Amino acid sequence: MDQALQGESLMEKPRRFDRNLVVIGAGAAGLVSAYIAAAVKAGVTLIEAGAMGGDCLNTGCVPSKALIKCARIAQQAREAEKFGVELSEPRVDFPRVMLHVRESIAAIEPHDSVERYTGLGVEVLQGRARLVDPWTVKIALNSGGEQVLTARAIILATGAEPLVPPLPGLDNVDFVTSDTLWEKFAGLDRVPEKLLVLGGGAVGCELAQAFARLGSRVTLVEKAERLLPLEEREVSEAVEQSLNAEGIEVFTAHEAVSFEKASAKVRAPDGERLLEFDQLLLALGRRARVSGFGLEALGIVEDGKLQTDPYLRTRYPHILAAGDLVGPHQFTHMAAHQAWYAAVNGLFGDLKKFAVDYSLVPRAVFVDPEAASVGLGEQQAAERNIPYEVTRYGIDDLDRAIVDGAARGFVKVLTVPGKDRILGVSIVGENAAELIAEFVLAIKHGLGMNKILGTIHIYPTMAEANKYAAGNWKRAHAPERILRLLERFHRWRRG
Repeated sequence: MDQALQGESLMEKPRRFDRNLVVIGAGAAGLVSAYIAAAVKAGVTLIEAGAMGGDCLNTGCVPSKALIKCARIAQQAREAEKFGVELSEPRVDFPRVMLHVRESIAAIEPHDSVERYTGLGVEVLQGRARLVDPWTVKIALNSGGEQVLTARAIILATGAEPLVPPLPGLDNVDFVTSDTLWEKFAGLDRVPEKLLVLGGGAVGCELAQAFARLGSRVTLVEKAERLLPLEEREVSEAVEQSLNAEGIEVFTAHEAVSFEKASAKVRAPDGERLLEFDQLLLALGRRARVSGFGLEALGIVEDGKLQTDPYLRTRYPHILAAGDLVGPHQFTHMAAHQAWYAAVNGLFGDLKKFAVDYSLVPRAVFVDPEAASVGLGEQQAAERNIPYEVTRYGIDDLDRAIVDGAARGFVKVLTVPGKDRILGVSIVGENAAELIAEFVLAIKHGLGMNKILGTIHIYPTMAEANKYAAGNWKRAHAPERILRLLERFHRWRRG
Protein backbone atom coordinates (compact mmCIF):
# COMPACT_ATOMS: atom_id res chain seq x y z
CA MET A 1 0.00 0.00 0.00
CA ASP A 2 1.37 3.44 -0.96
CA GLN A 3 2.38 5.79 1.85
CA ALA A 4 -0.29 8.21 0.66
CA LEU A 5 -2.86 5.72 1.87
CA GLN A 6 -1.53 5.38 5.41
CA GLY A 7 -3.54 6.53 8.42
CA GLU A 8 -7.26 7.05 8.26
CA SER A 9 -7.36 6.67 4.46
CA LEU A 10 -5.85 3.17 4.62
CA MET A 11 -8.31 0.63 3.25
CA GLU A 12 -8.20 -2.66 1.42
CA LYS A 13 -9.94 -2.94 -1.93
CA PRO A 14 -13.57 -3.90 -1.27
CA ARG A 15 -14.77 -7.31 -2.35
CA ARG A 16 -18.10 -5.81 -3.41
CA PHE A 17 -18.91 -2.37 -4.75
CA ASP A 18 -21.97 -0.17 -4.52
CA ARG A 19 -21.52 1.08 -8.08
CA ASN A 20 -19.67 0.12 -11.23
CA LEU A 21 -18.85 3.77 -11.79
CA VAL A 22 -18.96 7.03 -9.84
CA VAL A 23 -18.52 10.24 -11.85
CA ILE A 24 -17.57 13.46 -10.05
CA GLY A 25 -18.65 16.56 -11.94
CA ALA A 26 -21.63 17.13 -14.25
CA GLY A 27 -20.06 19.20 -16.99
CA ALA A 28 -19.65 17.86 -20.51
CA ALA A 29 -17.13 15.15 -19.57
CA GLY A 30 -19.11 13.95 -16.57
CA LEU A 31 -22.47 13.97 -18.31
CA VAL A 32 -21.24 11.99 -21.30
CA SER A 33 -19.34 9.53 -19.11
CA ALA A 34 -22.46 8.86 -17.02
CA TYR A 35 -24.64 8.58 -20.13
CA ILE A 36 -22.34 5.97 -21.68
CA ALA A 37 -22.20 3.96 -18.45
CA ALA A 38 -25.98 3.94 -18.17
CA ALA A 39 -26.32 3.00 -21.84
CA VAL A 40 -24.32 -0.19 -21.22
CA LYS A 41 -26.39 -0.92 -18.10
CA ALA A 42 -23.68 -0.20 -15.54
CA GLY A 43 -24.60 1.02 -12.07
CA VAL A 44 -23.53 4.68 -12.23
CA THR A 45 -23.80 7.65 -9.88
CA LEU A 46 -23.14 11.21 -11.05
CA ILE A 47 -22.21 13.76 -8.37
CA GLU A 48 -22.38 17.54 -8.80
CA ALA A 49 -22.23 20.23 -6.12
CA GLY A 50 -23.21 23.12 -8.38
CA ALA A 51 -25.44 23.59 -11.39
CA MET A 52 -25.85 20.70 -13.82
CA GLY A 53 -24.18 21.31 -17.16
CA GLY A 54 -20.95 22.68 -15.73
CA ASP A 55 -19.08 25.68 -17.07
CA CYS A 56 -20.17 25.27 -20.69
CA LEU A 57 -23.87 25.67 -19.99
CA ASN A 58 -23.74 28.12 -17.12
CA THR A 59 -20.73 30.40 -17.61
CA GLY A 60 -19.00 29.40 -20.84
CA CYS A 61 -20.13 28.34 -24.30
CA VAL A 62 -23.86 28.97 -24.00
CA PRO A 63 -23.93 32.42 -22.34
CA SER A 64 -21.00 33.72 -24.37
CA LYS A 65 -22.56 32.68 -27.68
CA ALA A 66 -25.90 34.19 -26.63
CA LEU A 67 -24.08 37.45 -25.87
CA ILE A 68 -22.19 37.28 -29.17
CA LYS A 69 -25.48 36.87 -31.04
CA CYS A 70 -26.91 40.02 -29.45
CA ALA A 71 -23.73 41.91 -30.28
CA ARG A 72 -23.83 40.71 -33.88
CA ILE A 73 -27.41 41.93 -34.28
CA ALA A 74 -26.31 45.37 -33.07
CA GLN A 75 -23.44 45.41 -35.55
CA GLN A 76 -25.69 44.31 -38.40
CA ALA A 77 -27.98 47.24 -37.63
CA ARG A 78 -25.01 49.61 -37.89
CA GLU A 79 -24.04 48.09 -41.24
CA ALA A 80 -27.57 47.92 -42.67
CA GLU A 81 -27.02 51.04 -44.78
CA LYS A 82 -24.65 49.04 -47.01
CA PHE A 83 -27.69 47.00 -48.05
CA GLY A 84 -29.95 49.99 -48.68
CA VAL A 85 -31.69 49.81 -45.30
CA GLU A 86 -31.35 52.98 -43.26
CA LEU A 87 -31.40 52.46 -39.49
CA SER A 88 -30.43 54.76 -36.68
CA GLU A 89 -27.63 53.81 -34.30
CA PRO A 90 -29.01 50.85 -32.33
CA ARG A 91 -29.93 51.43 -28.70
CA VAL A 92 -28.67 48.52 -26.65
CA ASP A 93 -30.99 47.51 -23.82
CA PHE A 94 -28.33 45.71 -21.81
CA PRO A 95 -30.68 44.22 -19.19
CA ARG A 96 -32.63 42.69 -22.08
CA VAL A 97 -29.40 41.36 -23.57
CA MET A 98 -28.60 39.66 -20.28
CA LEU A 99 -32.15 38.34 -20.14
CA HIS A 100 -31.56 36.68 -23.52
CA VAL A 101 -28.44 35.10 -22.07
CA ARG A 102 -30.38 33.72 -19.11
CA GLU A 103 -33.27 32.56 -21.31
CA SER A 104 -30.81 30.71 -23.55
CA ILE A 105 -29.35 28.88 -20.58
CA ALA A 106 -32.82 28.06 -19.27
CA ALA A 107 -33.91 26.67 -22.66
CA ILE A 108 -30.90 24.34 -22.82
CA GLU A 109 -30.89 23.33 -19.13
CA PRO A 110 -33.32 20.41 -19.62
CA HIS A 111 -30.72 18.69 -21.83
CA ASP A 112 -28.41 18.47 -18.80
CA SER A 113 -30.97 18.21 -16.03
CA VAL A 114 -31.19 15.82 -13.10
CA GLU A 115 -34.54 14.63 -14.44
CA ARG A 116 -33.17 13.74 -17.86
CA TYR A 117 -30.21 11.80 -16.53
CA THR A 118 -32.31 10.06 -13.93
CA GLY A 119 -34.59 8.98 -16.76
CA LEU A 120 -31.57 7.62 -18.62
CA GLY A 121 -30.72 5.39 -15.68
CA VAL A 122 -28.13 7.55 -13.93
CA GLU A 123 -28.35 8.14 -10.18
CA VAL A 124 -27.68 11.85 -9.67
CA LEU A 125 -26.57 13.14 -6.28
CA GLN A 126 -26.23 16.86 -5.68
CA GLY A 127 -23.43 17.47 -3.24
CA ARG A 128 -19.69 17.80 -2.72
CA ALA A 129 -17.67 14.64 -3.36
CA ARG A 130 -14.39 13.68 -1.73
CA LEU A 131 -12.32 10.54 -2.16
CA VAL A 132 -11.49 9.05 1.24
CA ASP A 133 -9.58 6.16 -0.32
CA PRO A 134 -9.09 4.87 -3.87
CA TRP A 135 -12.49 3.15 -3.98
CA THR A 136 -14.64 5.21 -1.61
CA VAL A 137 -16.37 8.52 -2.23
CA LYS A 138 -18.00 10.51 0.57
CA ILE A 139 -20.67 12.98 -0.56
CA ALA A 140 -21.70 15.96 1.55
CA LEU A 141 -25.23 16.32 0.19
CA ASN A 142 -26.54 19.79 -0.62
CA SER A 143 -29.76 18.83 1.14
CA GLY A 144 -27.87 17.89 4.31
CA GLY A 145 -26.22 14.76 5.58
CA GLU A 146 -23.68 12.50 3.96
CA GLN A 147 -23.64 9.45 1.74
CA VAL A 148 -20.76 7.06 1.18
CA LEU A 149 -20.35 4.97 -1.98
CA THR A 150 -17.76 2.47 -3.11
CA ALA A 151 -17.08 2.16 -6.82
CA ARG A 152 -15.16 -0.21 -9.01
CA ALA A 153 -14.14 2.79 -11.14
CA ILE A 154 -14.19 6.54 -10.56
CA ILE A 155 -14.07 9.30 -13.17
CA LEU A 156 -12.88 12.75 -12.15
CA ALA A 157 -14.55 15.43 -14.28
CA THR A 158 -14.18 18.46 -12.03
CA GLY A 159 -13.34 20.91 -14.81
CA ALA A 160 -11.22 24.04 -14.63
CA GLU A 161 -11.43 27.57 -13.27
CA PRO A 162 -10.20 30.96 -14.54
CA LEU A 163 -6.58 31.77 -13.84
CA VAL A 164 -6.18 34.80 -11.56
CA PRO A 165 -2.50 35.81 -11.32
CA PRO A 166 -1.03 37.16 -8.04
CA LEU A 167 -0.32 40.62 -9.42
CA PRO A 168 0.24 43.62 -7.13
CA GLY A 169 -2.94 45.59 -6.54
CA LEU A 170 -5.26 43.11 -8.21
CA ASP A 171 -6.97 42.34 -4.89
CA ASN A 172 -8.08 45.97 -4.78
CA VAL A 173 -9.68 45.84 -8.23
CA ASP A 174 -13.27 44.76 -8.76
CA PHE A 175 -12.42 42.44 -11.66
CA VAL A 176 -14.52 39.78 -13.35
CA THR A 177 -13.64 36.56 -15.14
CA SER A 178 -15.48 34.60 -17.81
CA ASP A 179 -17.10 32.72 -14.91
CA THR A 180 -18.21 35.67 -12.78
CA LEU A 181 -19.14 38.36 -15.31
CA TRP A 182 -22.58 36.88 -16.00
CA GLU A 183 -23.84 37.29 -12.46
CA LYS A 184 -22.31 40.73 -11.97
CA PHE A 185 -23.29 42.13 -15.35
CA ALA A 186 -26.85 40.89 -14.94
CA GLY A 187 -27.39 43.81 -12.55
CA LEU A 188 -25.99 46.52 -14.85
CA ASP A 189 -28.18 49.03 -16.70
CA ARG A 190 -25.58 49.32 -19.48
CA VAL A 191 -22.26 47.90 -20.50
CA PRO A 192 -19.10 49.26 -18.84
CA GLU A 193 -17.97 52.44 -20.56
CA LYS A 194 -14.28 51.47 -20.55
CA LEU A 195 -13.51 47.75 -20.50
CA LEU A 196 -9.98 46.40 -20.20
CA VAL A 197 -9.58 42.77 -21.28
CA LEU A 198 -6.43 40.92 -20.26
CA GLY A 199 -5.78 37.94 -22.51
CA GLY A 200 -5.84 37.61 -26.27
CA GLY A 201 -6.91 34.00 -26.54
CA ALA A 202 -10.28 32.84 -27.83
CA VAL A 203 -12.26 33.99 -24.77
CA GLY A 204 -10.58 37.39 -24.62
CA CYS A 205 -11.07 38.09 -28.33
CA GLU A 206 -14.69 36.94 -28.37
CA LEU A 207 -15.75 38.96 -25.34
CA ALA A 208 -13.75 42.03 -26.39
CA GLN A 209 -15.56 42.17 -29.73
CA ALA A 210 -18.95 41.44 -28.21
CA PHE A 211 -18.75 44.21 -25.62
CA ALA A 212 -17.35 46.67 -28.14
CA ARG A 213 -20.35 46.01 -30.37
CA LEU A 214 -22.66 46.50 -27.39
CA GLY A 215 -21.15 49.92 -26.68
CA SER A 216 -18.04 49.56 -24.51
CA ARG A 217 -14.72 51.21 -25.36
CA VAL A 218 -12.53 48.14 -25.23
CA THR A 219 -8.80 47.74 -24.78
CA LEU A 220 -7.31 44.26 -25.21
CA VAL A 221 -3.89 43.35 -23.82
CA GLU A 222 -1.99 40.18 -24.78
CA LYS A 223 1.43 39.19 -23.42
CA ALA A 224 2.43 37.23 -26.54
CA GLU A 225 3.59 38.95 -29.69
CA ARG A 226 0.25 38.26 -31.37
CA LEU A 227 -3.35 37.36 -30.59
CA LEU A 228 -4.34 33.70 -30.60
CA PRO A 229 -0.73 32.52 -30.44
CA LEU A 230 -1.72 28.87 -30.98
CA GLU A 231 -3.30 29.65 -34.35
CA GLU A 232 -1.69 30.30 -37.71
CA ARG A 233 -0.11 33.75 -37.94
CA GLU A 234 -2.46 34.68 -40.79
CA VAL A 235 -5.43 33.81 -38.56
CA SER A 236 -4.09 35.97 -35.74
CA GLU A 237 -3.51 38.88 -38.10
CA ALA A 238 -7.00 38.58 -39.60
CA VAL A 239 -8.64 38.57 -36.17
CA GLU A 240 -6.61 41.56 -34.97
CA GLN A 241 -7.50 43.44 -38.13
CA SER A 242 -11.20 42.79 -37.50
CA LEU A 243 -10.97 43.96 -33.88
CA ASN A 244 -9.09 47.10 -34.85
CA ALA A 245 -11.67 47.87 -37.54
CA GLU A 246 -14.35 47.94 -34.85
CA GLY A 247 -12.47 50.38 -32.65
CA ILE A 248 -10.89 47.94 -30.21
CA GLU A 249 -7.44 49.04 -29.07
CA VAL A 250 -5.19 45.98 -29.18
CA PHE A 251 -1.82 45.84 -27.42
CA THR A 252 0.21 42.71 -28.14
CA ALA A 253 3.61 42.02 -26.53
CA HIS A 254 2.26 43.89 -23.49
CA GLU A 255 2.06 42.46 -19.98
CA ALA A 256 0.10 43.82 -17.00
CA VAL A 257 2.39 44.12 -13.99
CA SER A 258 0.34 45.98 -11.36
CA PHE A 259 -3.00 47.64 -10.70
CA GLU A 260 -4.52 50.65 -9.06
CA LYS A 261 -8.23 51.00 -8.43
CA ALA A 262 -9.08 51.94 -12.02
CA SER A 263 -5.84 51.55 -13.95
CA ALA A 264 -3.32 48.94 -14.95
CA LYS A 265 0.40 49.39 -15.39
CA VAL A 266 1.45 47.53 -18.50
CA ARG A 267 5.00 46.68 -19.54
CA ALA A 268 5.87 46.78 -23.24
CA PRO A 269 9.08 46.44 -25.26
CA ASP A 270 9.26 50.23 -25.53
CA GLY A 271 8.55 50.95 -21.87
CA GLU A 272 5.51 51.14 -19.59
CA ARG A 273 2.10 52.66 -20.07
CA LEU A 274 -0.93 53.18 -17.85
CA LEU A 275 -4.30 51.91 -19.09
CA GLU A 276 -7.45 53.20 -17.42
CA PHE A 277 -10.67 51.21 -17.15
CA ASP A 278 -14.08 51.12 -15.52
CA GLN A 279 -14.16 47.34 -15.56
CA LEU A 280 -11.40 44.75 -15.75
CA LEU A 281 -12.03 41.36 -17.37
CA LEU A 282 -9.44 38.61 -16.86
CA ALA A 283 -9.27 36.09 -19.70
CA LEU A 284 -5.84 34.60 -19.00
CA GLY A 285 -6.68 30.95 -19.39
CA ARG A 286 -7.98 28.27 -17.05
CA ARG A 287 -6.36 25.87 -14.61
CA ALA A 288 -7.48 22.43 -13.53
CA ARG A 289 -9.88 22.34 -10.58
CA VAL A 290 -8.17 19.82 -8.28
CA SER A 291 -8.56 21.08 -4.70
CA GLY A 292 -11.12 19.83 -2.22
CA PHE A 293 -11.71 16.37 -3.66
CA GLY A 294 -9.22 14.40 -1.56
CA LEU A 295 -6.87 13.93 -4.51
CA GLU A 296 -3.77 15.29 -2.80
CA ALA A 297 -4.00 12.77 0.04
CA LEU A 298 -4.10 9.95 -2.48
CA GLY A 299 -1.07 11.25 -4.31
CA ILE A 300 -3.06 11.81 -7.49
CA VAL A 301 -2.27 15.54 -7.55
CA GLU A 302 1.22 16.91 -7.15
CA ASP A 303 2.06 20.63 -7.26
CA GLY A 304 -1.49 21.35 -8.36
CA LYS A 305 -1.26 19.07 -11.39
CA LEU A 306 -3.01 15.82 -12.17
CA GLN A 307 -1.16 13.35 -14.34
CA THR A 308 -2.86 10.75 -16.52
CA ASP A 309 -1.60 8.14 -18.95
CA PRO A 310 -2.75 7.82 -22.60
CA TYR A 311 -5.83 5.93 -21.34
CA LEU A 312 -6.83 8.80 -18.97
CA ARG A 313 -5.88 6.70 -15.93
CA THR A 314 -4.26 8.26 -12.88
CA ARG A 315 -1.69 6.43 -10.72
CA TYR A 316 -4.63 4.20 -9.75
CA PRO A 317 -5.81 2.57 -12.99
CA HIS A 318 -9.44 2.50 -11.85
CA ILE A 319 -9.44 6.28 -11.16
CA LEU A 320 -9.62 8.17 -14.44
CA ALA A 321 -10.03 11.80 -15.41
CA ALA A 322 -11.54 13.63 -18.39
CA GLY A 323 -12.38 17.10 -19.64
CA ASP A 324 -10.80 20.44 -18.74
CA LEU A 325 -9.27 18.83 -15.65
CA VAL A 326 -6.99 16.86 -17.97
CA GLY A 327 -6.53 19.01 -21.07
CA PRO A 328 -4.61 19.45 -23.27
CA HIS A 329 -7.50 21.02 -25.18
CA GLN A 330 -10.10 22.72 -23.01
CA PHE A 331 -13.04 22.44 -25.39
CA THR A 332 -16.49 21.05 -24.68
CA HIS A 333 -16.23 18.75 -27.69
CA MET A 334 -12.88 17.47 -26.43
CA ALA A 335 -14.39 16.80 -23.00
CA ALA A 336 -17.13 14.74 -24.64
CA HIS A 337 -14.54 12.95 -26.77
CA GLN A 338 -12.43 12.05 -23.73
CA ALA A 339 -15.53 10.96 -21.83
CA TRP A 340 -16.01 7.98 -24.13
CA TYR A 341 -12.47 6.79 -23.43
CA ALA A 342 -12.78 7.40 -19.69
CA ALA A 343 -16.08 5.53 -19.42
CA VAL A 344 -15.03 2.59 -21.59
CA ASN A 345 -11.60 2.27 -19.97
CA GLY A 346 -13.11 2.61 -16.51
CA LEU A 347 -15.73 -0.07 -17.11
CA PHE A 348 -13.84 -2.45 -19.40
CA GLY A 349 -10.17 -1.43 -19.20
CA ASP A 350 -9.08 -4.65 -17.53
CA LEU A 351 -10.38 -6.48 -20.62
CA LYS A 352 -9.44 -3.98 -23.34
CA LYS A 353 -8.36 -0.36 -23.09
CA PHE A 354 -8.17 2.46 -25.62
CA ALA A 355 -5.69 5.32 -25.85
CA VAL A 356 -7.28 8.71 -26.51
CA ASP A 357 -7.00 9.85 -30.11
CA TYR A 358 -5.83 13.49 -30.16
CA SER A 359 -4.84 13.43 -33.82
CA LEU A 360 -7.76 15.49 -35.08
CA VAL A 361 -9.14 18.17 -32.77
CA PRO A 362 -11.07 20.98 -34.50
CA ARG A 363 -11.29 24.35 -32.79
CA ALA A 364 -12.98 27.68 -33.45
CA VAL A 365 -12.86 31.27 -32.27
CA PHE A 366 -16.31 32.85 -32.47
CA VAL A 367 -15.29 36.34 -33.43
CA ASP A 368 -16.67 37.95 -36.57
CA PRO A 369 -15.53 36.73 -39.03
CA GLU A 370 -15.08 33.36 -37.35
CA ALA A 371 -11.78 31.50 -37.31
CA ALA A 372 -11.62 27.70 -37.34
CA SER A 373 -8.78 25.21 -37.65
CA VAL A 374 -8.08 21.50 -37.69
CA GLY A 375 -4.92 19.44 -38.10
CA LEU A 376 -1.47 20.88 -38.74
CA GLY A 377 -0.61 24.50 -39.26
CA GLU A 378 2.56 25.72 -40.94
CA GLN A 379 4.35 26.35 -37.64
CA GLN A 380 3.53 22.88 -36.32
CA ALA A 381 4.53 21.22 -39.58
CA ALA A 382 7.86 23.06 -39.60
CA GLU A 383 8.55 22.17 -35.96
CA ARG A 384 7.95 18.49 -36.73
CA ASN A 385 9.91 18.59 -40.01
CA ILE A 386 6.82 17.53 -41.94
CA PRO A 387 6.95 18.64 -45.59
CA TYR A 388 3.84 20.35 -46.90
CA GLU A 389 2.32 22.45 -49.65
CA VAL A 390 -0.07 25.35 -49.11
CA THR A 391 -3.22 26.05 -51.11
CA ARG A 392 -5.30 29.18 -50.51
CA TYR A 393 -8.66 30.46 -51.60
CA GLY A 394 -9.76 34.01 -50.84
CA ILE A 395 -13.38 34.19 -49.67
CA ASP A 396 -13.58 37.73 -51.10
CA ASP A 397 -13.97 35.95 -54.47
CA LEU A 398 -16.95 33.82 -53.34
CA ASP A 399 -20.33 34.75 -54.83
CA ARG A 400 -22.37 34.07 -51.68
CA ALA A 401 -19.92 36.00 -49.52
CA ILE A 402 -20.13 38.95 -51.90
CA VAL A 403 -23.94 39.18 -51.87
CA ASP A 404 -24.00 38.71 -48.09
CA GLY A 405 -21.52 41.52 -47.52
CA ALA A 406 -19.15 38.96 -45.98
CA ALA A 407 -16.43 38.97 -48.63
CA ARG A 408 -13.46 38.61 -46.32
CA GLY A 409 -11.32 35.78 -45.06
CA PHE A 410 -9.71 32.73 -46.61
CA VAL A 411 -9.45 28.96 -46.72
CA LYS A 412 -5.89 27.70 -46.24
CA VAL A 413 -5.09 24.01 -46.74
CA LEU A 414 -1.86 22.14 -46.06
CA THR A 415 -1.35 18.99 -48.12
CA VAL A 416 1.35 16.38 -48.60
CA PRO A 417 3.68 17.57 -51.41
CA GLY A 418 2.50 16.22 -54.74
CA LYS A 419 -0.50 14.47 -53.19
CA ASP A 420 -4.02 15.53 -52.29
CA ARG A 421 -3.90 14.19 -48.72
CA ILE A 422 -4.91 16.95 -46.32
CA LEU A 423 -2.67 17.69 -43.33
CA GLY A 424 -4.48 20.69 -41.87
CA VAL A 425 -6.88 23.52 -42.61
CA SER A 426 -7.45 27.04 -41.33
CA ILE A 427 -10.51 29.06 -42.29
CA VAL A 428 -11.33 32.68 -41.53
CA GLY A 429 -14.75 33.82 -42.69
CA GLU A 430 -18.48 33.82 -42.17
CA ASN A 431 -19.54 30.53 -40.55
CA ALA A 432 -15.97 29.18 -40.53
CA ALA A 433 -16.83 26.93 -37.58
CA GLU A 434 -19.44 25.26 -39.80
CA LEU A 435 -17.29 25.14 -42.95
CA ILE A 436 -14.44 23.35 -41.19
CA ALA A 437 -16.63 20.29 -40.60
CA GLU A 438 -16.20 19.11 -44.20
CA PHE A 439 -12.43 19.08 -43.79
CA VAL A 440 -12.64 17.35 -40.40
CA LEU A 441 -14.64 14.58 -42.05
CA ALA A 442 -12.23 14.44 -44.99
CA ILE A 443 -9.11 14.14 -42.84
CA LYS A 444 -10.76 11.65 -40.49
CA HIS A 445 -11.69 9.30 -43.33
CA GLY A 446 -8.73 9.84 -45.63
CA LEU A 447 -10.60 11.85 -48.27
CA GLY A 448 -8.36 14.18 -50.24
CA MET A 449 -8.78 17.39 -52.21
CA ASN A 450 -9.90 15.48 -55.30
CA LYS A 451 -12.87 14.04 -53.39
CA ILE A 452 -13.90 17.49 -52.15
CA LEU A 453 -13.60 18.90 -55.65
CA GLY A 454 -15.70 16.03 -57.02
CA THR A 455 -18.51 16.63 -54.52
CA ILE A 456 -21.47 18.79 -55.58
CA HIS A 457 -21.81 21.87 -53.37
CA ILE A 458 -25.03 23.88 -53.54
CA TYR A 459 -24.75 27.26 -55.27
CA PRO A 460 -24.63 29.87 -53.88
CA THR A 461 -23.34 28.89 -50.44
CA MET A 462 -20.38 29.66 -48.23
CA ALA A 463 -19.52 25.94 -48.36
CA GLU A 464 -18.42 26.40 -51.97
CA ALA A 465 -15.27 28.00 -50.55
CA ASN A 466 -14.07 24.52 -49.66
CA LYS A 467 -14.64 23.27 -53.20
CA TYR A 468 -12.89 26.27 -54.73
CA ALA A 469 -9.91 25.72 -52.46
CA ALA A 470 -9.79 22.16 -53.79
CA GLY A 471 -10.05 23.57 -57.31
CA ASN A 472 -7.04 25.79 -56.69
CA TRP A 473 -5.11 22.73 -55.52
CA LYS A 474 -6.13 20.85 -58.67
CA ARG A 475 -5.00 23.65 -60.97
CA ALA A 476 -1.65 23.79 -59.22
CA HIS A 477 -1.25 20.04 -59.77
CA ALA A 478 -2.55 19.80 -63.31
CA PRO A 479 -0.82 17.02 -65.33
CA GLU A 480 1.08 19.30 -67.75
CA ARG A 481 2.42 16.49 -69.94
CA ILE A 482 -1.04 15.01 -70.44
CA LEU A 483 -2.49 18.45 -71.14
CA ARG A 484 0.13 19.10 -73.83
CA LEU A 485 -0.73 15.79 -75.46
CA LEU A 486 -4.43 16.65 -75.30
CA GLU A 487 -3.74 20.02 -76.92
CA ARG A 488 -1.99 18.29 -79.81
CA PHE A 489 -4.83 15.75 -80.02
CA HIS A 490 -7.52 18.44 -80.29
CA ARG A 491 -5.43 20.37 -82.86
CA TRP A 492 -5.19 17.19 -84.93
CA ARG A 493 -8.97 16.63 -84.62
CA ARG A 494 -9.60 20.09 -86.07
CA GLY A 495 -7.75 19.05 -89.22
